[in-house]
Amino acid sequence: MAWPIAEVARMSGVTARTLRHYDEIGLLPPAWIGTNGHRYYEERQLLRLQQVLVLRALGLGLPEIGRVLAAQVDEVEALRDHHGRLLAERDRLDVLAGTVARTITELEQSRKDGTDMISISRPENLFEGIGPARCMKVLHGFPELVGAAERHTSAWSEAEIAADERERTAQMIRLAELLAAGLPADADEVQAEIDTQYRTLARIRAATAEEYRAIGRTCVENEHWYAAYESIAPGLAAYQRAAIEAYAAARLR
Repeated sequence: MAWPIAEVARMSGVTARTLRHYDEIGLLPPAWIGTNGHRYYEERQLLRLQQVLVLRALGLGLPEIGRVLAAQVDEVEALRDHHGRLLAERDRLDVLAGTVARTITELEQSRKDGTDMISISRPENLFEGIGPARCMKVLHGFPELVGAAERHTSAWSEAEIAADERERTAQMIRLAELLAAGLPADADEVQAEIDTQYRTLARIRAATAEEYRAIGRTCVENEHWYAAYESIAPGLAAYQRAAIEAYAAARLR
């Protein structure tokens, strides 16, 4: 049995344009092409499309998906591998959901308090379940930095990951204390803290001024990063961005 491209698009939720692109890059050729030029897909192609969509949902790019599928020999083993990845992702999201739930509770409590003063929340680990490689993935347009983070952290133990998560939370809290003290973003004490953050990042890869500015903008523009900063202290996201801008202008090229 074969299905035309329009039917496959309807069943899968993938546009016909995307399916044609998958064919053009060799990721998902159709079973055959009719005399009218229309693409037709059989069960084997639908199974491959399912694998492509699973890997896309797990955050893999198309080139990496192509390499994964090219290395597969047995379809059942491939599905077992994808199933294992999905279970691991489910567990990570469970941890992340718990982190977000705690943040919501803290935000609701701070609103009930109704104070105009900058209050600093000290969560035990705001980044639990959010490793540095995943944080970097939101930096669209900077694949070198994202790739370096993935390579650097791929062999980390659970203890190393947890220590890194706690340190990044501690860095945010220290910066929040400087904000609460009324220091401007370019003050020496603030810039010293930003330098510590930059040196932590440099263990992965020394970021350029453009890359570091992009990280600063992400603190405000990405809803997840913004929520994390604001859950510690109101205005912290913008303060972090301004401090990074000052640091990049003064110390980076």
